[in-house]
Amino acid sequence: MSVRGDGGNWPFVQGIRQGNTSANETAVPGLSWNSALNTMSIHLNPDNCLACTTCVVHCPVAAATPAFSGPRMIGPGFERFRLLGLCEDRSLTYCANCKNCEIACPQNVPVATINMLARFAQCREEPPSFRDWILAHGEIIARFLSFIPARLKNFGMGLGPVRNLLDVIGIAKECPMPSFAKVSLRSLFAHSANLETTKKCLAYFPGCYTNYYDPKTGLDVIWLLRKAGYHVIIPQEFVCCGIPLVSGGFEEDAKKNATINARVLADLAKKGIPVITSCPSCRLMLSREMKELFPEIIDEFGEPVIEDCMDVFTRLVESGELSPNTRERNIEAIYHAPCHLRALGGGLPGFELLASLPHSHLQNANAGCCGISGSYGFKKEKYDIAQKVGNDLFMSVTESKCSLVLSECGTCRLQITGNTNIPSLHPVSVLRSLCA
Repeated sequence: MSVRGDGGNWPFVQGIRQGNTSANETAVPGLSWNSALNTMSIHLNPDNCLACTTCVVHCPVAAATPAFSGPRMIGPGFERFRLLGLCEDRSLTYCANCKNCEIACPQNVPVATINMLARFAQCREEPPSFRDWILAHGEIIARFLSFIPARLKNFGMGLGPVRNLLDVIGIAKECPMPSFAKVSLRSLFAHSANLETTKKCLAYFPGCYTNYYDPKTGLDVIWLLRKAGYHVIIPQEFVCCGIPLVSGGFEEDAKKNATINARVLADLAKKGIPVITSCPSCRLMLSREMKELFPEIIDEFGEPVIEDCMDVFTRLVESGELSPNTRERNIEAIYHAPCHLRALGGGLPGFELLASLPHSHLQNANAGCCGISGSYGFKKEKYDIAQKVGNDLFMSVTESKCSLVLSECGTCRLQITGNTNIPSLHPVSVLRSLCA
């Protein structure tokens, strides 16, 4: 899997080492030579790529703008030039890390991960902007602002001058902004009591969005687990999963968070405590991205195991430990599958569970990416692209005539509701209402 990122024995590189090729005699017209060869010690091998362009066909960003050269060209295609030390292609910044390229790839090439490793290298040469730092460090920002009452923060974020100021630093003033919760999930959880139980404990990784903006989802997860008789813990040591840091190019910060979380997860595994999450992006980062981006952390702590909460609830419903009642309430909603959930390859457990219940009329939008891709759609220069990417989904939701949208991803729900004015929930909240 790993090869040295020093160019190997490629003739062109050997020629440079021997002084046979000048700085201006590059192998690719229009690209300048970077005297410092890529010194990345771990490198994902791109050679499984067949250049079939399936990833390009399924890339929502490539379909929305010609400014992006496409995942094949920027990912495994350009990787060979990176090994030669050539300067980065500027369209790399258009990759949203949505993972649709990896979902589509018949050869299982980690195209988006290759792009993120390239972004790390790019950001070492050109540090990200202040705007990008803000968008990538949401956990730090939320903690810093925690002393301000939520109603004041939300009021301020809605003011024209504030939105104009954000627009100046590069955050689109038109984009929907999440509302801060009055009290974070962790604070609410600290003041709640577990029921006495003989069952083993479960640890919950809520993620930043649930903790600071949508504690209701987290409380519904906890309520259902307690309803089934489980003892629930939220380890205080957990930090942001790091996927916003990866997308922003903040390698060291992402690695620091990955190390902290890997240590906590390893400790829980030793104690025999399973870990679940309600956020697909968090699970993607902890269960897959971490080992691709930071294999040395996996070598030290072992491979983390973290499960989707909806898989757990499916088993509890099947075993009779949870008994949803649909006789008095039909499920009338449309469902959107987040890209990162599909990238995990474990099906759509939330949709499948609710759709299997009696009197369920749950539609699957099946209309592609919502466009926001974490913080991508917040960026001023990416806002129009994000809107174009999500347009098919917005139309499907509106045309469905449903009064509720379901999706596991918090920012997907923010994007959909912001563009359709139709309220949205995590599937777990519907399940909780049926089990009340």
